[in-house]
Amino acid sequence: MGTINGKEFIDRLNQMGTEIWYDGKKVEGNLSDHPAFRGLLQTKASLYDLQKETTLKDEMTFILPGKEDPIGLSYLQPTTKEDLKRRRKMMEHWARHTHGMMGRSPDYMNTVIMSFASSAPLFHGREDCFPENIKSLYERAMEQDLSFTHTFITPQVNRSQVNLEFSEDPISAKVIDKNEKGIIIKGARLLATQGGLTDEVLVFTAPKLFFDPDQAFAFSIPSNTKGLKFICRESFVGGESIFNYPLSSRYEEMDSLVVFDNVLVPWDRVFFYDNVDAATDFISQSSFHHFAYHQVVIRQMVKTEFILGLAQLLVETINIGEYQHVQEKLTEIIIGLETMKALLEKSENDAEFDGWGIMRPSIFPLQAASNIFPRIYPRFSEIIQLIGASGMVSLPTENDFNSEISANLDQYLQAASKEADERVKIFRLAWDLTMSSFGSRQTQYERYFFGDPVRLASNLYKNYPKEKQVCAIHEFLNLKNIK
Repeated sequence: MGTINGKEFIDRLNQMGTEIWYDGKKVEGNLSDHPAFRGLLQTKASLYDLQKETTLKDEMTFILPGKEDPIGLSYLQPTTKEDLKRRRKMMEHWARHTHGMMGRSPDYMNTVIMSFASSAPLFHGREDCFPENIKSLYERAMEQDLSFTHTFITPQVNRSQVNLEFSEDPISAKVIDKNEKGIIIKGARLLATQGGLTDEVLVFTAPKLFFDPDQAFAFSIPSNTKGLKFICRESFVGGESIFNYPLSSRYEEMDSLVVFDNVLVPWDRVFFYDNVDAATDFISQSSFHHFAYHQVVIRQMVKTEFILGLAQLLVETINIGEYQHVQEKLTEIIIGLETMKALLEKSENDAEFDGWGIMRPSIFPLQAASNIFPRIYPRFSEIIQLIGASGMVSLPTENDFNSEISANLDQYLQAASKEADERVKIFRLAWDLTMSSFGSRQTQYERYFFGDPVRLASNLYKNYPKEKQVCAIHEFLNLKNIK
């Protein structure tokens, strides 16, 4: 079958009957009709439709040898640097279509599945590991153009480094039994973005200091699996009006708690279990981080372009471009954008083959970018707020402009270069990006996209090769080479 269109995507989700809870009630009927999910699913459907556009087809899809149906390019296992650039171009199309606002656009999880499959040989010959199941998932995902979410964070009951869970009734999802059919999972996991709104959920373990073997597993199962439920947070959709809520009405990605109530995971769905070494090695040695970072940095670069465009439009709208402090603020965004672009380019230019013939982008420039962005994004949000100033606070609605007071608004809310309704549209966009519940979630999301920023920095420091630079100082000072 290969790539699907938007209608096929929505029809498939509506027919699944996944157990989703929202605001204390079980969601009934079509997911695409629910006000908390409708805008997001329409946007995702439009992404799938892009794959079918004649003018973009060659840039969005590829053909596997021996196959006829086109496959989404985010599934391509790159074997050349040119392949990496093809993947980037495809991801830029989807990112620009959503202005970088969707952290879980389908290409993110497609990339994860591809990276898992490309590194499956790590499991060959290891106890309780099933690399053939990873390959099978990859092939099925390409064939059916499946959508995925994932969850790997344990509930935040006790975040101390020495915490071990001794609860009789599991809190963190763990293997409680196994039989001839598969393993049985009980407990919960955070933080599934778009949880319940995809075909499948990928569950894997994030290694930690003290590792319970019962929590060392990875698998993928359909979202409507018996015993699996998704408990949603409050929706950040402000309303259906694109005028009032230009971002949240389209791009609000629901986050959910995933509960496993004695969920049977069939053996042919299990990648590994009860193997701490395999779980640790897979995260550290697979291509997961290389390709996941690559996709994320592409999206964040596009998001920064959008922020720069909005900031400049605000400046032009109220004619404040002559002020040097305003110029300095926009220059911060420009520097951030060019830094992200340069690090992305370097990661592709420095790409190398791994042990299985896959061309991996260089991890260090990508890790540098992912250390930078959580720090600069909140500043970008602040810059938008500072430029907009009090204009960000008093904003009429679409209904106000369609009422008898519209003449007052047209007179008193006009701008140097825009009529009142256009000025308000621009400022409402700035508000929705930085000050609404949707905008606040965006800032927090980018802060912690790959985890604790301090830990990210520590990992980069520990893994970055520094020996050459240290040797240069030794030689310069003619020091004895003793550690």
